[in-house]
Amino acid sequence: MFFLSGKRNATTIHKIVKANELHQMRYLYTLALWLLLPYVLFRLIWRARKQPEYMRHIGERFGFYTVRSDRPVIWLHAVSVGETRATQSLVRRLQEAYPNHQILLTHTTPTGRATGEQLYGDSVLRVYLPYDYPFAVNNFLRHFRPQLGILMETEIWFNLIHACHATGTPLLLLNARMSEKSAQGYARFARLTRNALGELTSIAAQTTDDAMRLTRLGAQDVSVMGNLKFDIEPPAAMLELGRQLREQFGAVYIENGHIDTGRKVFLAASTRDGEEALLLDALEQMHIPDLLLVIVPRHPQRFAAVANLLEQRGVAFQRRSEGRAVPAEVRVVLGDSMGEMFGYYAAADLAFIGGSLLPFGGQNLIEACAVGTPVLVGPYTHNFAEATRLAIKAGAAVQVQDVRELMGSVHHLLDDPDALSEMRQRCGGFVKFNRGATDRSLQIITAIIKSAE
Repeated sequence: MFFLSGKRNATTIHKIVKANELHQMRYLYTLALWLLLPYVLFRLIWRARKQPEYMRHIGERFGFYTVRSDRPVIWLHAVSVGETRATQSLVRRLQEAYPNHQILLTHTTPTGRATGEQLYGDSVLRVYLPYDYPFAVNNFLRHFRPQLGILMETEIWFNLIHACHATGTPLLLLNARMSEKSAQGYARFARLTRNALGELTSIAAQTTDDAMRLTRLGAQDVSVMGNLKFDIEPPAAMLELGRQLREQFGAVYIENGHIDTGRKVFLAASTRDGEEALLLDALEQMHIPDLLLVIVPRHPQRFAAVANLLEQRGVAFQRRSEGRAVPAEVRVVLGDSMGEMFGYYAAADLAFIGGSLLPFGGQNLIEACAVGTPVLVGPYTHNFAEATRLAIKAGAAVQVQDVRELMGSVHHLLDDPDALSEMRQRCGGFVKFNRGATDRSLQIITAIIKSAE
């Protein structure tokens, strides 16, 4: 009996020591956040130079809110544009399944917030998620009292997760992805990360590789749900916009009641700093008659910088915001609009997905494939590695190693209508085959809400 009692005491002491160590680590983490506060505020001000929206709703970033709900709240956190767009199918299904609940979307960036407003209007509440200070996240939870929280993709905030666990707020990590680089970063805080992952109610990863990395970091019972972005349906309004843009671009024209093909449209979508210059260098060497290059920078604050680059090089260009037909002498259109990517993809004969020619990690190629537009990607696709791999395997995308190979593929595909048509067909099959993540997400959410009733 003494031995058994001593064993229990040793176990209890071990748990207390472990809890104290975690408490100390969270304390040091929070102290570091406080020490970084001047930098955080400086970064807001710095970003506001190009994007004034960063200076709005600052109180929300510290847990002070004016909007509230008188209905039970289901809360989803979507950092920026990509994560917000990925919520579309899930939000629609949640609104259908739980009409008496209020959907609350939280964001980190103004562009994510603007995208939420564009997609959902007043049917959801939108605020910024507070910084990960204990007082701020506790204010957030007290104010909105969410019945359920959902973090999208890769959002592991130690104080937020712990506060939800302490208050009994179920918190899910859905559509989770964890690149090798991110996993290495979280591994530097191994004990905090393991504890945070253990305090989540459920984790559903996009791929088996993501699940494996999360498990390696300490997560338990990680399921694989697929990628919500495959379930997004191209809005009819965006398909119509694509048709209108093709007419504006001169890609089709109507003469005597007949529709004829005109210019070839090559879209450089979600480009990052440095990629536009590479594309323009290559464009000067290209000899594709009537080729129109449409450049849509990833971040709206770079619209002006890309316009300056085009002016400095003496390239004849036109802004999308001008909303008029593109003359034959114009070689480049600058896509300086927000929320129209589906329209741009639908207007293009072929699309390059930016962030992949230089080591930024790539962007989502699924939207292009969803409207049947063949895709080219560069060598750097680690942020969307599985989707890219599947697209290449399905024949919906081609990967190139540099800008020279990229423009060679553009020339080959635009000069071979049969090959381009075959890729269009494969795009549809690729997207259709990989759908279903929304259904799997809803099953997890429904089970948790029912268990709490």
